[in-house]
Amino acid sequence: MAEISSLRIDPRSGFCSSNSTFYSKRVPFPLPSNHALDITTFISSYPHHGKTAFIDATIGRHLSFSQLWQSVDSVSTCLSELGIRKGNVVIIIAPNSIFLPIVCLSVMSLGAIITTSNPLNTSREFAVQMADSKPVLVFTTTQVVPKLAGSPLPIVLLDEQVATEKTGQVKIVTTISEMLKKETKGKIRVRDRVYQDDAATLLYSSGTTGASKGVIASHRNLMALMQSFSHLSNPEEGEQTHICTVPMFHIYGFGAFAIGKLTQGSKVVVLSKFDMKEMLSAIEKYRVTCLPLVPPILLVMVKEADEIRKKYDLSSLQSIVCGGAPLSKDLINRFMEKFPSIDIRQGYAMTESTGFGASMQTPEECLKYGSVGLLSPNLEAKIVDPTTGTALKVNQKGELWLRGPSIMKGYLNNAEATAATLDSQGWLKTGDLCYIDDDGYVYVVDRLKELIKYKGYQVPPAELEALLLSHPQISDAAVIPFPDEEVGQYPMAYVVRKSGSNISDTALMDFVAKQVAPYKRIRKVAFVTSIPKNPSGKILRRDIIKLAISKI
Repeated sequence: MAEISSLRIDPRSGFCSSNSTFYSKRVPFPLPSNHALDITTFISSYPHHGKTAFIDATIGRHLSFSQLWQSVDSVSTCLSELGIRKGNVVIIIAPNSIFLPIVCLSVMSLGAIITTSNPLNTSREFAVQMADSKPVLVFTTTQVVPKLAGSPLPIVLLDEQVATEKTGQVKIVTTISEMLKKETKGKIRVRDRVYQDDAATLLYSSGTTGASKGVIASHRNLMALMQSFSHLSNPEEGEQTHICTVPMFHIYGFGAFAIGKLTQGSKVVVLSKFDMKEMLSAIEKYRVTCLPLVPPILLVMVKEADEIRKKYDLSSLQSIVCGGAPLSKDLINRFMEKFPSIDIRQGYAMTESTGFGASMQTPEECLKYGSVGLLSPNLEAKIVDPTTGTALKVNQKGELWLRGPSIMKGYLNNAEATAATLDSQGWLKTGDLCYIDDDGYVYVVDRLKELIKYKGYQVPPAELEALLLSHPQISDAAVIPFPDEEVGQYPMAYVVRKSGSNISDTALMDFVAKQVAPYKRIRKVAFVTSIPKNPSGKILRRDIIKLAISKI
């Protein structure tokens, strides 16, 4: 902080003209000085007055903070007895539940690494991720087990169901229920010393381009995120009750709700899967104050506002936090007309920045319509011309670069992608076209990265293109994001058929659908004679997007 204090920083925008860097206007916070510290110990020692940590919205089960930490102690003891050690990777393939935080905290307390996968993924997608991350243990549900048939990895079941004949091809070693019964008094647990810079999580992201990659986040990265949650909380808002509508296997759900709110003593109501009626009922029943959403769901609330207000009491709701995809000014205005007492707080983050980025925290900040808020504490930003590499000034559009204590260590087994995304000075190139205004607010204008956002889910075009090219009747293909009001974007394919082929668009869509999770499915196909590419062979995706949009 001494270096920053000597710089001449514009107090209004946070911009320093001497180094073309924007500095967060938020009050900075210190990070722990103890180098030998894991994220679980850090969170458990955080002081607060909260009583209930998690509530299962479906069955109403409450998990108090004391029960949570006792459960973590039991599960980590069981994991140690199963041979889980520092550096081992443990994969969770499951929908949201109050057990996920217990498992994650237990695994990380041992210095082992958590990786997650969408339970809707196919066997092929699981196999690809497991080949890359090399887990030694799987936590999953009975419903997912058939997709893991033939896997040699030991499995722990997260649901209460008894193993059926379908689980015969896999090795189920125990259940979470049995683990939670473990007595820990007098038990000596084998535990390695864990350091802040050790890897804690391995969440998968498409980054700025290409196929999905494992993002290595350290315990320190997560501590920075936890500190920001606690630092930015407003005591005047009173005790907060959040509802987790977003997947805990993504950074948004994992960082904010599986572990993030524990430092504040807040309640988190957990939905196992998103269902509009169940969500609205839970808001009414548990007097939820804060609701996280992605723009397509916000749109549904606007369209069905009159019916919703007749059926449900949402008077407890103070704010909606919207992230995962851009939110239009028009949609914000329409929502405010229907629900004038609820603030919309937008935010910006990436898996690569461990959930850090920009956010809105007060009703006054929410009035900056179209913005994603102010830079997070301890964060620096640059706006860089993507063509020349020149750092730009206030109100100038360019690629957003971020630097700070939450930025990832790098991509697993991918030095090339890491070098392309993280420069030698620690700047993360986000792949998003942004500008920062005179008051220090960040605005996301466009996406430079080749990523499709379907209802907030990441869909990497390269993965779908590789599948299309594996079809014997296809010679070339390109996949682009096609705009859609209800889902944000969906994958559209431009395809070159091989000579003599008459394969239909339906047949191609079915071919892909059998091999990917539902949100990755191609929903529109256009047959062309060639795919536009530059001299080096890179697909000119932006040209194809312009062509597709011109035909709407």
